[in-house]
Amino acid sequence: MTRILSLFAYFLLFASLFASGPALSEQLADGIAPEFSSGLSSKSLVKTRDYMIATANPHASKAGNAILEAGGNAVDAMVVVQLVLGLVEPQSSGLGGGAFLVYWDQKAEKLTTFDGRETAPAAATSELFLDAEGRPLKFFDAVIGGRSVGVPGTVRLLHEVHKAHGKLAWKDVFAPAIKLANDGFKVSERLNALVTRAAESLYRFETTRNYFLSEEGVPLFPGTLIINKPYAQTLGAIAQGGADVFYNGAIARDIVATVHDSDGNPGVLSMEDMANYQIKEREAVCANYRGNDICGMGPPSSGALTVGQILKLIEPYDLAALGPANPESWRLIGDASRLAFADRGRYMADSDFVKMPKGLLNESYLKERAKLLNGTMALAKDMVKPGNPPTDHALLYSDDEAIELPSTSHFSIVDSEGNVISMTTTIENGFGSRLMVRGFLLNNELTDFSFRAERDGKKIANRVEPGKRPRSSMSPTIIMRDGKPYMAIGSPGGSRIIGYVAKTIIAHLDWGMDVQAAIALPHLVNRFGTYDVEEGTSAEQFKPALEAMGFKVKVRGLNSGLHGILITKNGLEGGADPRREGVILGK
Repeated sequence: MTRILSLFAYFLLFASLFASGPALSEQLADGIAPEFSSGLSSKSLVKTRDYMIATANPHASKAGNAILEAGGNAVDAMVVVQLVLGLVEPQSSGLGGGAFLVYWDQKAEKLTTFDGRETAPAAATSELFLDAEGRPLKFFDAVIGGRSVGVPGTVRLLHEVHKAHGKLAWKDVFAPAIKLANDGFKVSERLNALVTRAAESLYRFETTRNYFLSEEGVPLFPGTLIINKPYAQTLGAIAQGGADVFYNGAIARDIVATVHDSDGNPGVLSMEDMANYQIKEREAVCANYRGNDICGMGPPSSGALTVGQILKLIEPYDLAALGPANPESWRLIGDASRLAFADRGRYMADSDFVKMPKGLLNESYLKERAKLLNGTMALAKDMVKPGNPPTDHALLYSDDEAIELPSTSHFSIVDSEGNVISMTTTIENGFGSRLMVRGFLLNNELTDFSFRAERDGKKIANRVEPGKRPRSSMSPTIIMRDGKPYMAIGSPGGSRIIGYVAKTIIAHLDWGMDVQAAIALPHLVNRFGTYDVEEGTSAEQFKPALEAMGFKVKVRGLNSGLHGILITKNGLEGGADPRREGVILGK
């Protein structure tokens, strides 16, 4: 790695940031107008005719666009986008993590999903995240080190899906990422800020300390050139030998050894766990909302079920007439989300291990539950509890206690053949477990399980079990209209992903906003009772009205990363989240 940094220069920059403090908030608030629908407008709607790619980083968009330009399809572009994202925003996703893919195959006219979620090692037990006295560990005591690392799924997902649906040669789609790793990329302001926030934990391990920090132990200065030869070598090996090179042999041995030798917090990952990992193709979970099928990932993701529940709960109400500037719209959306999250916490988990109610999207169940939203005030806490959806077995679960913090990345792709990709990818918390192997970070995905296995004598559905996939909120979505793909959308953001995606769908389908305006619309998200309102935006104007309705309101940063593409009869329209670095390219 090449560093162009001195301790003195870094602290000069640090001082200058404080000296010009309003600049960042002014940038984030760019375009705010008295009307709420203005949103964050630093990016414009992009239109193309042939193909389009929307990712969270310019390097990734350029690499994917080059593949499409060279005649590759959406799956070819997907592979290189993920490889580049793992290099230029390693805190969010990469080879050491997992992903969910929703895919429309135009030739087969088939919508399907691929589950590349990490799995718990065979030696994992329900006591994995308990201390010696049987109490749950503090979150970051569990995260940092090998204890939290699950079997990575991303590489297997990329290889298997490409083998089935790719167009170009596997090794050829690696070329742009390998070149970028060898030539280097410059640290962005965003990466610098994220490293600064996580510097203490990154310093704990030699590999992350040497990669992300200067010789003086401070975060790499924006503009510093990073060359990642180990990552290029890893990609070269996978390009030649496929996913088996990653899951067997030297790379797998290094991953397992790093997990076991992690500074007093070792994990239980084994070579057998690596070798046995499989992706799973699953049917998409769909909910019909105002004549559109909103389709996404089923369990172990809670995304499609919870987004679907929110939309179905508000469907009886005329959101279009109320409009985005009416606090009543946000009362309905907020309490619908609380009710959906109550079901999510009780019932949703890896359905390969846990029998879930069959009726979580049952029309009659949700119509009856939607009646709870009648009225003018926020639902009292004792009214927000799991429902009793239709089921064919006893529902004897206790509520979950899992924590999901924001990180992750999302991208959407439509190629010239009409294939559509909506993929959300993650290593979980920012910088994952803070363990780095051969140029990439390892996930901390196991902390998406509930730390407790049971409560009040009832098992928690999302408890740790060997081979199980932790529940996720990732919500890659393809909206189908008249049997054809209409929109691809998704976001990072921990459990707030669900709210970000639901808001964007509502903004487009109910309020008529184009995909860029819908993405940029300020966020208001309610999961567990507190209404999170995006700071520095016109959403803050709703705070008094929401409080008068009985909500507890917190103004805070809500850093989504929505990237979406709309498929129209006149071509493609794309939107990139102004809260991140993403760009849209195409032709």
